[in-house]
Parts: sequence; C-alpha cells; structure tokens
Amino acid sequence: MRFNGADGIVVSSLDRLARSLTLQEASLQQVWASGGNVFAVDTGEVKADDPDDPVRTFVRQILGAVSQLEAGMIARRLRRGREHKAAQGGYAHGAPPYGFTAESGQLVPDPDEQRIVLEMIDMRAAGSSLRGIATHLNTSGVSAKRGGTWHPQTVARVLQGTDGNQIVYQK
Repeated sequence: MRFNGADGIVVSSLDRLARSLTLQEASLQQVWASGGNVFAVDTGEVKADDPDDPVRTFVRQILGAVSQLEAGMIARRLRRGREHKAAQGGYAHGAPPYGFTAESGQLVPDPDEQRIVLEMIDMRAAGSSLRGIATHLNTSGVSAKRGGTWHPQTVARVLQGTDGNQIVYQK
C-alpha cells in the first residue's frame, strides 16, 4: 500500500521518529503493515521484525528506550530549572507572551506590542477572522514576536494566551 505515492519514510534517526518507545514501535508497525519501508539516515534501512533475528528487534527497542529515557531526563531537568527559578521569584515559563517582555525576572507590558494586541482584540470584536487579522498585520508591516509573519493560529494564541487563559491587556 502506498500513501500519496510514497513507498516509505526517511528520518534522520529513529529517535526523531518518536521519543516514546511505544509510539516508535507502533509507527514502525504501521508503516511495515502498509508495505512501506523505513530509512534512518544514521543507520540505514530499518528492517521489519524477523523471528529468525530477535537481536535486531532487541537492539532497536533498547535504543528506543534509551531515547525515551533521555527525553524524560531533559524534560525533568528543564522542569526543575523552571521550578527553581520560580521559587527564587520571577518569570520562569519560556518566552514571554506577545504583548509582554521579561525584565528582572518579571513580566512587564510592552507598550508597542500591547497596542497591537488591543488592535487585534478590536478587530476580532468587530467580526474579523483570525486569517483577516493576520493578513492585516502582515500587510501593515507588523512582525510577530521573533520577527516572523503572522498566521491565524499565532493570532489565536495571542488573543487566548499561550496557556489557554485570557490575558488581560490594559487600554
């Protein structure tokens, strides 16, 4: 079976396919069951399980488990770092949301970005679509947080707040 003309997938390494061992194995099984091939740039073709070569499956799964452990250790280290920073007082949750900047460990409103956010809120209240707001911002020369272009989903995140809670902007 082929998907959109593809006979298989190519990944840089199996840990980039999935950091979770169960997800990695399920993905491989799905591709193989569909008659597809999997190629990892670092190791070559990832062959389907063979009952006459159980070591192949064992090694692949051990390496997958090591990748899963590594991802968990990184997540734990980052989580503990954020907790430590927050315990010392200050903003410790990644890049500040659009409309704010981090100064001395605290979130502080950015007047220029606040003005843009209020414009977005007004446009949305007037019935503009997220796509319409993004197009307006892009054609007006307003760049997104990191100098990029605006997309409907980016506008939605700004209007909703990155954590899903409404951010209160001051007029």
